[in-house]
Amino acid sequence: MEYTINRLITGADFDVVDARTRAALADNGFGVLTEIDVKATMKKKLNVDMPSYRILGACNPKMALEAIGMEPRVGAMLPCNVILREVDGGVEVSAINPVASMQAIENAALDSVAGQVRDLLAKAVAGI
Repeated sequence: MEYTINRLITGADFDVVDARTRAALADNGFGVLTEIDVKATMKKKLNVDMPSYRILGACNPKMALEAIGMEPRVGAMLPCNVILREVDGGVEVSAINPVASMQAIENAALDSVAGQVRDLLAKAVAGI
């Protein structure tokens, strides 16, 4: 099972893909709670240059509340990370596949919620 849902966006600037990704996430009920600019962090901390790489911590509050109600410690695996990275030919967007990540938790009730979240993330990635 793939652990990410991926899409290569060609012919678009990194920041344009970022804005389109945020809009597609919002259209599917997700907000961006956290953001890590990996490129800037590596430059600041290690003085290393690298291609653009950003991690967005996305959350669908309704789905998160449902999951937490079923498994209170699931918050250790939230939010759903979505990465944007500059690659040859464009910008790759990869969202976590929550079905794959939830396999680490022994709670069958989470399967349905994870599947719903996966479908929403897949729809968002396709809509970029």
